[in-house]
Amino acid sequence: MYTAPLGKRPRWWTELPLIAVVYGLYSAGRLLVRGDVQSAMDHGAAILDLEKTFRIDIEPSLNRLFTEHSAIGIPADFAYAALHYLLTPALLIWLFRRRPDHYRRMRTWLMISTLIGLIGFTLLPTCPPRLLDPSFGFVDTMRQYSEYGWWGGDASAPRGLGGLTNQYAAMPSLHVGWALWCGVVLWAQGRRTWTKVAGVAYPLAITLVVMGTANHYLLDAVAGAAVMGAGFLLSRPALRLADRIRARLVPAAPSVPATPPVPAEMAVATANVSAGCETSAGTAGTAPSRVRPGAPERLREADASDQIPRQPARDGAGDSRTDGAATAAR
Repeated sequence: MYTAPLGKRPRWWTELPLIAVVYGLYSAGRLLVRGDVQSAMDHGAAILDLEKTFRIDIEPSLNRLFTEHSAIGIPADFAYAALHYLLTPALLIWLFRRRPDHYRRMRTWLMISTLIGLIGFTLLPTCPPRLLDPSFGFVDTMRQYSEYGWWGGDASAPRGLGGLTNQYAAMPSLHVGWALWCGVVLWAQGRRTWTKVAGVAYPLAITLVVMGTANHYLLDAVAGAAVMGAGFLLSRPALRLADRIRARLVPAAPSVPATPPVPAEMAVATANVSAGCETSAGTAGTAPSRVRPGAPERLREADASDQIPRQPARDGAGDSRTDGAATAAR
């Protein structure tokens, strides 16, 4: 996984404006690309018909379960309205503080995926199941249980602020996409067993929640996962491009000239001269030992004996050698 190079760790005073700008573009884009309501209704009905063809239309049965059992529907509404906006930024902050080496890659992955999702909202405005004709049999659980929470009948927006959201941005489901991102963070960066369990359970639970509350189709969830996959693949090239742009805009520090290498002949000559110099007290002029490391102990002893000065010959032996030399001279 990509890790931030040394000296390129993000700073909070640059991260906050960047995240604010990207989220602002995302929110503004959702409002500006509301699209035609009738085309959004047609797209929603077509998705449901396609699921029926392959017999994967599990949304009606889940929605019925959530509407008939408030013990399931109310917590699901709270999860849909809150976790998407609470857990995701909380994990971003945790990565920034505890896993800075992986923060840039994970943040870039999330941002690119969100912008890709905005392209999907623009090209394919889609009506969620809860806004389809009542003949389809879906019930808006958030409207049904609105007295238990802060939301109204307009998606997960607070009561009275439904006009500030685009209700026809069902394809892809970024609720599922962001939940998948959170799951990867919990699994890959968490060091405890419960974090890995949560990393698997959270995306699956959110997928069931978005269908049970009639906010998304199954294919919306599949598209959300695909968007996250595309964002993950594009995050590394995007970081490389950002590093190149930064390298061009920020002047590099002046480099210190390297010391030229010493030729081998000069190094050998220096070593020979140093061998005859005094290296310690009482060893001036002593030739270095030519015994290689690891040589047999007998060779070491012989070499040491060569350095012991020879004793002068005895007097008798010396006189006899002198007399013999004189006789030969005569």
